[in-house]
Amino acid sequence: MTGTTGNRAPGTAPVLVVGAGPTGLLLAGDLAAAGVPVTLVEKRPHRISNLSRAFALHARTLEQLDARDLADGLEAVGRPLGRLQLFGRLVIDFGTLPSRFRHVLVLPQYEVEEALERRAAKAGVDFRYETEVTGLTQDADGVTVRVRTPGGRPESLRAAYVVGADGMRSVVRRAVGLPFPGRSVIRSVVLADVRLAEPPKTLLTVNAVGDAFAFLVPFGDGYHRVIAWRRGTALTDSAPVDLDEVKEITRLALGRDFGMHDARWLSRFHSDERQAPAYRVGRVLLAGDAAHVHSPAGGQGMNTGLQDAANLSWKLAQVVTGHAPEALLDTYQAERRPVGRSVLRSSGGIIRLAMAHRPWSLALRAMLVTVLDKAGPVRRRAAGQVTGIGYRYAAPRGTHRLVGTRVPDVALAGGGRLYEALRGGRFVLIAPRAHPVGRDRSGRLTAERWASGRRTAVLVRPDGYVAWAADTADEAAIEAALTAHVG
Repeated sequence: MTGTTGNRAPGTAPVLVVGAGPTGLLLAGDLAAAGVPVTLVEKRPHRISNLSRAFALHARTLEQLDARDLADGLEAVGRPLGRLQLFGRLVIDFGTLPSRFRHVLVLPQYEVEEALERRAAKAGVDFRYETEVTGLTQDADGVTVRVRTPGGRPESLRAAYVVGADGMRSVVRRAVGLPFPGRSVIRSVVLADVRLAEPPKTLLTVNAVGDAFAFLVPFGDGYHRVIAWRRGTALTDSAPVDLDEVKEITRLALGRDFGMHDARWLSRFHSDERQAPAYRVGRVLLAGDAAHVHSPAGGQGMNTGLQDAANLSWKLAQVVTGHAPEALLDTYQAERRPVGRSVLRSSGGIIRLAMAHRPWSLALRAMLVTVLDKAGPVRRRAAGQVTGIGYRYAAPRGTHRLVGTRVPDVALAGGGRLYEALRGGRFVLIAPRAHPVGRDRSGRLTAERWASGRRTAVLVRPDGYVAWAADTADEAAIEAALTAHVG
């Protein structure tokens, strides 16, 4: 599938994205929708595999997909999970989230990839499948990317900026000399997609005992995903897995194996905690697993990558089209790297609690479960972290208290809502009264009024966070803010 290339020379594009997973697809689709020619390079053949580890979309990611008119379609094929029970009695209730999406949406990664790929192709992304990046060099004007084409022939592609969304073993990250410090947290985790003779009554089934943990989640196509681990197993990722091993670990952790049969995929993997020291080196940026990896606990991997892409795409579009200085790209690392570090800590904390087996660690887990169970604010903060709803970005000193905060899907005058207005990668100005957009900003800005009588003026970035706000502002102040942020 290949999008249009316009009048530019073959092998050139303002932005080249490496990696056609969810992160790369969302990023490339956003850029193309903003009118930025973009090439997406992927070494795999063109196919969407149903053998993928991610299985859930959290509320903040669903909001970002809503701003791209994709959430409702995915909601129609996924299954909502309103609460999550961990360690026997700890319940995280998503029903209180300040979001339109008060649940985790359980669905396989390939459904997300299919939706994002359709959008990217429709927007005109130039897809280059079976094209492997072998290296790159950058200079003051751009980046030259060396690739191996489907026929094995070496070729060079030129771009103003390159984004590496090419996973944990990122060629792009290595090419710019960035290390990937961290360590393995847990080894020899088995993964299987199986049919069950007696499916559990709960949508997501999870438990941990002293020597094992496991969880089951349905894909919606008759198969269940099983991820399981047993203490003392130290096999390499390449060691074969058979269904009997998966059944045995599941019985240890969950008390029964639910009649597993007809496995379509069996795999073994290890889970690392790693983060690149920088997300930007000159004209090269990293997103998703190329920038950070962590344990699958909490289902935050794909979600964090998609939110990386949502943060970076509009900034790249603003810079490439000349509406913002290049320094705007530095805010991508400043905002997203702390979030990546926080996800490493929270997912790592969950997995360590699940692995607890010594008396002191089991006592600590019991104490933490009790605190979370009894303390509502602590529990809500934990839910905000896992779902992405609770994060805010640091704001410059002296700015309005709302700057950097996520904006919920507020109602707008005329019956619309914010995340509909954000579609198309627009900034949204919400003010007490109408403000002229101006022909030079049409397509990049929409002006709306509050459905309520609120007096605050708020400029919402394309990723749904506040760029500027004022409790009282005249037309001149609003225009100055638009010039500074929208261009």
